[in-house]
Amino acid sequence: MSRAKRKSQLTQLGSMVPRVLRDLGLEDSARAARIAERWEEVVGREIAQHCTPTALSGRVLEATADSSTWCQALRLQAPEILAALKEAFGEEAPQELRLRVG
Repeated sequence: MSRAKRKSQLTQLGSMVPRVLRDLGLEDSARAARIAERWEEVVGREIAQHCTPTALSGRVLEATADSSTWCQALRLQAPEILAALKEAFGEEAPQELRLRVG
């Protein structure tokens, strides 16, 4: 099989993955995994040391802070965090951030 044909088949397979995930109801889980994977890069090391994304439901990202002090501070920084997520993920980015202490 030629290299060009393999590349074409991989491209076709790659374009099917989002549809399959959506059909299986796993689209939010896949998006949450992508956010978690890049969390420190997007929000910075200090925030990532005290807060982790835990779930994504539609456009709402749930995250857990390690203390009530951090939870409150992050609530105040939510617009900046959401803007950074928007820059990193575009239309896939969450539009709301719900924080809790965990």
